[in-house]
Amino acid sequence: MIKFAVLGLGEAGSHFANDLAAAGMSVTGWDPAPKRELDPRVVFAASNLDAAAEADIIMSANLSSVSEAIALEVAPVLNAQKIYLEMNTSGPEMKQAIAVQLKSTGVAFVDLAIMAPVPPLGIKTPFLASGPGAQTLAEKIAHLNWDLTEIGDEIGEASTRKLLRSIVYKGVAAVIVEAVAAAKAFGKEAYIRPQISSVIGGDESLIDRFLEGTFIHAERRMHEMEAVTKMLENVGIDPLMSKATMESLAKIIATR
Repeated sequence: MIKFAVLGLGEAGSHFANDLAAAGMSVTGWDPAPKRELDPRVVFAASNLDAAAEADIIMSANLSSVSEAIALEVAPVLNAQKIYLEMNTSGPEMKQAIAVQLKSTGVAFVDLAIMAPVPPLGIKTPFLASGPGAQTLAEKIAHLNWDLTEIGDEIGEASTRKLLRSIVYKGVAAVIVEAVAAAKAFGKEAYIRPQISSVIGGDESLIDRFLEGTFIHAERRMHEMEAVTKMLENVGIDPLMSKATMESLAKIIATR
């Protein structure tokens, strides 16, 4: 049995912890303010350090703003027999910086990108894995049938691909939110929905998924788009559209 630690029990982390426990894995987790009820088989630890102490695989599913501090907090219990999955939505530079901070522990470091909304698939959500521990992770969890694609040993490769994808998906979501709000103001929602549907493949149910997901996950997605804008600016691209997406998410947070 693999022993998992899930650090950060928000929308994603709580789903991962519950699914792993339901699959018969040993799961210990911690979060200062868990977002939802946990499976009774998930052991709620006293701290991040306590949760990671006996774990084989540590999943750090936190906001990027606290990911470095959490990595340093658990460093004393990391070693070469453990795998550390950095799952925050930051850019490649932060993933690389965290890996440097943990290098002396010998832990197998993985830049793990979550490539789709976590509900409804939970732990079966598609992942991209890169970094020196990616192959070790793939071998370790092969029998669990995760949707994991290993893309090499370069830290930051997985997060770069995720953020490039986010330019499209979060940008489309922002346009849909604005279009529906505008249509409602003019009493034309029944008109605009087929127009949107024609652009996104004809599935009108996707409109509601974009709307609901944007409002529910606005804070996390805003931080994600902050990482996108920083990544693009670092290579000399002016991220006009990504900045607009980030600002639209900030407005949602401010007004809800």
